Amino acid sequence: MNDVSEGQAWMVWLGVALVLVAIETVTVDFTFLMLAGGAAGGAIAAAFGAPPVVQAIVGGLVAVALLAIVRPWLKRHFTATQPHHVMGAAANVGRSAIAIDRVNTDGGQVKLAGETWSARTLGDDIEPGEEVVVDSIEGATAIVRRAHVVGA
Repeated sequence: MNDVSEGQAWMVWLGVALVLVAIETVTVDFTFLMLAGGAAGGAIAAAFGAPPVVQAIVGGLVAVALLAIVRPWLKRHFTATQPHHVMGAAANVGRSAIAIDRVNTDGGQVKLAGETWSARTLGDDIEPGEEVVVDSIEGATAIVRRAHVVGA
C-alpha cells in the first residue's frame, strides 16, 4: 500500500505545479511560475523514485534557483520600458509641413504628412510655399510657426 502512494507522488507534485501555473495567470509576476517549476522538479524526482524528503529538497532548490536566476531575467525582458510611441494627430507635433495658402491667426491650410490640414499661427503670417513646424494640434487644426532655416 505504501508503494502505491509513493508511486503516485509525482502526480501530486504535478497537480501542485498546475495550480501554481493557474495562479500565475492571474498575478503575471513570474513568482508562481517559478514555484511551479520547483514543483515540476519535485515531480521529476518523484518519478525517479526519490524519497519524499529528496523530492522536497529538489523542488525547493529548483524553485529558489528559478526565482534567483530566471525570474529577474524574465521581468527585465517583459517589463522593459518601451519607448513611448505617440499615435494619431499628436504624432504630428514637431513635424514640418508646407503652407498651401496664407496661414495666419485666422486660419489657413498646410500639407502635413501628405494630408491637407487646417492650420493657424499664434502671430506670424506665413505665405504659401513656406515651411512650417507644427507646435500643437487643437482638434483638427495644426498650430504652426515658421520653420527656422539654418543660415537665414
